[in-house]
Amino acid sequence: MELPGGVVVWAITHHDTLQALLADPRVGKNPQLWTTFREGRLPYGWPLLNFVAVPGMVTADGEDHKRLRGLLSQAFTPRRIAALTPTVEARTLTLLDAVAEVAERQGEFDLREHFAYPLPIQVIGELFGLAPDQHDDLHALSETLVSSAATPEAAIAAQRDLNALLASVVAAKRAEPGDDLTTDLIAAREAGLDLDRQRLSEAELVGTLLLMLIAGHETTLNLITNAVRALFAHPDQLRLVLDGAQPWSAVVEETLRHDSPVGQFPLRYATEDLEVGDVVIRRGEALLASYAAAGRDAGHYPDADRFDLARQPARHLSFGHGPHFCLGSGLARLEAETALRHLFGRFPGLAPAAGEQPEPIRSFVSNSVRTLRVTVRGATGNDGAPACGGDGSGHPVT
Repeated sequence: MELPGGVVVWAITHHDTLQALLADPRVGKNPQLWTTFREGRLPYGWPLLNFVAVPGMVTADGEDHKRLRGLLSQAFTPRRIAALTPTVEARTLTLLDAVAEVAERQGEFDLREHFAYPLPIQVIGELFGLAPDQHDDLHALSETLVSSAATPEAAIAAQRDLNALLASVVAAKRAEPGDDLTTDLIAAREAGLDLDRQRLSEAELVGTLLLMLIAGHETTLNLITNAVRALFAHPDQLRLVLDGAQPWSAVVEETLRHDSPVGQFPLRYATEDLEVGDVVIRRGEALLASYAAAGRDAGHYPDADRFDLARQPARHLSFGHGPHFCLGSGLARLEAETALRHLFGRFPGLAPAAGEQPEPIRSFVSNSVRTLRVTVRGATGNDGAPACGGDGSGHPVT
C-alpha cells in the first residue's frame, strides 16, 4: 500500500492475520527497525512522521515499553475510570443543554462539532490538566497531523506548534502542579532523575502527552459520530436499543467493528523475515494495521457489512491487541456509551438533516466524516419529561 509521499508499506487487512501480527514478538514499534526511516529516505515534511518517530510508549518496545506503559497505566485503571463517571455524565448533560439551544435557534446543528467533539476533548483535557482555551488549538493541530491532505509545510508547522503547545503545558505544570496526569508524569520524571535512573526523558514526556491527547479525543469523537450515523442507517437496530432489547454498550462495540474510528494506524516493523500467507515480509519492512478493513473481514465475521447489535462474538481489534492494546479503551467506552444514551434519551427523534451527505475525513488514520448535521424532531428534558413541544415519542406535537 502507498502512503502519502509515495511511502510503500504492507497493509494488514485480514482480522486473524492482524491479530496474530499485533502480538508477534518478531514485529516491533521502534522506527529504527524500519529500513526506510533508518536510511533517511522519508520525504520532506512527511505528515505521519509524528506517529512513527515521536518518543514515547507508542513507539517503544520491550523494557522501554513496559517502563512507559507502567507510568500511564495507573491513570487508566478500572477504578480510576469509574471515578470519572460523574464527570462524564455532568459534561454530557451540560453539552446537551447547549445543543438544545442551538437546535431551537437554527432548526439543525452539526452533531460532530457541538457534541461529539467537545465531550472527549473536555474529559481528556481535564485528565491531563489542559486549560480550556488550549482545547481547540490541540484539536486543530492534531487534525492536521492525521490528515492525508496536509502539505509538507503544513505538517511541519503542525508538528512544531503542537510540540510547543505541549511543552508550555509541561512548563506550566512544573510551575504550578495540579491533580492531573501531566503533573504525575513530571513527578515520575523528576523522581527518576533524583535517583540517577531517568525513568522518563523530556522528549518521552512531551511525546507521551502528544499521542495520548490525540488518541484520547480524536478516536472517541469519531466513535460517537460513527455510532450515530450507523443508527441512522439502521433504524431497526436503533429501535432495539431504545426499547431496551439491546444495551448501549452493544452499539459501541458493533460500531468499533463495523466502522472503526481509527481506519489504519502506522506503523510496525518486521525484525526478521516473516511468512504471511503466500507472501514474505522482509526484515526492516513496515506494516500498517488496517483496523477498518479487519472489522469488515468476511472471512472472520459472517455477513460482515451488516450492522448487528446482537452479533456474537462481538470481539474486534479496534483498540489493538497484544502489548500495545489501547490503555484508554475503558474511558472511550464510558464516554461513548454515556454520550449515546443521553443523546437519544434527550432527542429520541434525532435524524439526519435534509440532504445531508457527509464527506469522509481525508486521513489515513482517522475514519469518520467531517460534519454530521442533524435535526431534532422531538426532545425530552433531563428528567425524561417531554420538552420542546414533543410528546416523548420522538415526533412533534401538531
